[in-house]
Amino acid sequence: MVPAKLIIGKRVRADRASEREPGSSATSDSARASWKTLSNRKSRHMSYRGRMTIMFALVAGITAVILVGVLGVTWEAQFLSYTRSNMERYASSVADTLADAYTAEKGWDADSVERTVQAASISSDVGVQVIDDDNVIIYDDTWARNTGNHTVEHGEAESGGSASSSVVPANADAVVSYEVKLADGTVIGTVKLWAFGSEALITKGDAAFRKSSYGAVATAGIVAVMLACIMGVLVSTKLAKPIKSITSTAAQIRSGDLTARTGITGDDEIGQLGETFDDMATSLERDLKLEHRLTGDVAHELRTPLMAMLATVEAMQDGVLPADEEHLETVASEVRRLSRLVAAMLQLSRIENGTTPFKPEKTDVVGLVRSIVTSQEQLFADRGLRLRMDVKTPRKELYCDIDRDMIRQAVINLMSNALRYTPDGGWVVVSVEQDGRDAVIAVSDTGIGIAKEDLARVFSRFWRSDASRERESGGLGVGLSVTKEIIDRHHGYIAVESELNHGTKFTLHIPRDQGKSQSQSQPAQDAK
Repeated sequence: MVPAKLIIGKRVRADRASEREPGSSATSDSARASWKTLSNRKSRHMSYRGRMTIMFALVAGITAVILVGVLGVTWEAQFLSYTRSNMERYASSVADTLADAYTAEKGWDADSVERTVQAASISSDVGVQVIDDDNVIIYDDTWARNTGNHTVEHGEAESGGSASSSVVPANADAVVSYEVKLADGTVIGTVKLWAFGSEALITKGDAAFRKSSYGAVATAGIVAVMLACIMGVLVSTKLAKPIKSITSTAAQIRSGDLTARTGITGDDEIGQLGETFDDMATSLERDLKLEHRLTGDVAHELRTPLMAMLATVEAMQDGVLPADEEHLETVASEVRRLSRLVAAMLQLSRIENGTTPFKPEKTDVVGLVRSIVTSQEQLFADRGLRLRMDVKTPRKELYCDIDRDMIRQAVINLMSNALRYTPDGGWVVVSVEQDGRDAVIAVSDTGIGIAKEDLARVFSRFWRSDASRERESGGLGVGLSVTKEIIDRHHGYIAVESELNHGTKFTLHIPRDQGKSQSQSQPAQDAK
């Protein structure tokens, strides 16, 4: 049969309750407290999914607004520059054609100018005016248009050379002017172009294009907002589902269903949250079960001696048993047993809560263990057991920073355990050696052993295997719990190896330098 093995405890231990910072919630001076059950009423506030949807919609809306703003500043300027360049190109083309007509007619001819302008196929949204080098208007296509209540005939002009019905914009930026030059560079006139009903050289076609562009942007923005809302609903639903599962599981656990689990797994933050929550729930379920078991075990351990005392006392009161020294000793024995049990529980509680002073000092572990073995030799001999000490250190000395009283008690607890559960003629060996920076104290016996499935429970309060419970020499069941807490206080750990009917070995690993051990434990605690 392969021996079972268990290692319990770790180097890095959290600070005890006594080491908490002043002013923490555990030491609050307030005597007031409150608690309430969970409400089944739906919250009046917006749900997480609704907030996520609105957030997505706001992001899309803000993006659309920014896009429109960028278009209004940059694209609008580029568009106006584009429309002006188009007008200048038209004006250049008309000017070149008029120069050719001027050369062919050997001067300005109104009919020739009109034909030339009309042949240029300029948009009807664009106004054209031709002025000779004397600043006299030769052609203005607004003469033939309705202006007010009368029609201005061709050639009608006012003093100063401007047509009475001309609607040329007064703003210079709304008009494009281009000089008409002959081949030799002589300036013979000017062509002016403008857009009707616009101060920015924008024709109706250009205006329609600009309007449709902004409309397309607005439509894209609306579509983006709608898509963002849909994505917000889908994403928030996916994110809210595990959160709802965790909330529901937490409510089940709070209602008493300790078996409830989220079942959420994964490598992302939500998956890690679900796994951590399930691990917490498992630990909580285990701790509560241990608490319930502890309550039952305490009641059982207290009831047995109390019932024995009660029966003896009642029998003496009824005259069934004489009130002699023998029966009074029976009562006294049970009282001492109760006293030991209460003292052990009190000590365990104090060690766990950190109220027991921890006073490490440089101590020769070999000498300490040798003194313990020497003091216990006669007790083991009386029980028919052979006790031996094995020192595996070269110098026969091993100095460590330990609390002498605590380590003495831990070793005695292990030796007492071996004493109870080792049959007559068996061996108990206590050894000391060095393992790196650790001092190692081992207590091995040739006793009844511990079943593999019971190894994980040997340090639980009041736990004893079925075999040990049948033995009259069974202890209180808290010695190993006290030992574990003592080793935890020293930032060490305990290893257990056992095989049924062959024996058990408990090994204490204690850091030799408690100062370094505590300093190494602090960063790990901070990382948590």
